[in-house]
Amino acid sequence: MASHHAVRPHDHARALAHRVRVLREARGWTRERLVKESGIAPGTLARLESGGAIQPGFFAVGAVAEALEVSLDELFRETTVTPGLWSAGYEGRDIDSFVASLLDSRIDVVADVRLTPISRKKGFSKTRLGEALAEAGIEYTHLRGLGNPKENRAPFWDGRLDVGRARFRGVLRSEEAQTDLERLAEHARQSRVAVLCFEKDESRCHRQVVLDTVRKRAAVPVIPLA
Repeated sequence: MASHHAVRPHDHARALAHRVRVLREARGWTRERLVKESGIAPGTLARLESGGAIQPGFFAVGAVAEALEVSLDELFRETTVTPGLWSAGYEGRDIDSFVASLLDSRIDVVADVRLTPISRKKGFSKTRLGEALAEAGIEYTHLRGLGNPKENRAPFWDGRLDVGRARFRGVLRSEEAQTDLERLAEHARQSRVAVLCFEKDESRCHRQVVLDTVRKRAAVPVIPLA
């Protein structure tokens, strides 16, 4: 198992992607403007800013640094990425702004804790969501064992939150749930993981119980997704 503080190659790529976006946006530049100023191809910049596994070469990164008027040392200075859990509800979001928020928080993995990952909201059903995340260099996993059964949803909707949470803690005692909790904890010890469900307010969602359980198990922080 990797150390909690180990920095993996993918972490460096994500940190670099975040740094480039921050510097570009600080200048008020679009991607198109940075492409023009640096002379690199649009696809090359897209790969660089996605933080994916396939990264542009040294000369392309150097051209971006020169266009942004920073040294390579400054461009690479933010390379340590702290693992942990992010609470992510997609209520009120569209897929593009949601993925942008994930990238801004340098999320590595989205763990979907919906029982059935189907949504009327465009882009948030399992297949389309997985495709959008893969394009951004983010891993997607569906943890069905951490989904809230249909018969336990009413308490979260009508304000009987203590009842809903108590029932859901019972659900988490199942073998499937325990397996998925350990999978999520393992991800959280080594990566930045967004735990996904619909509700914007996590206090009205079963994912709060999931997050609290894994936070204690993995000894990592829980942060709201901006």
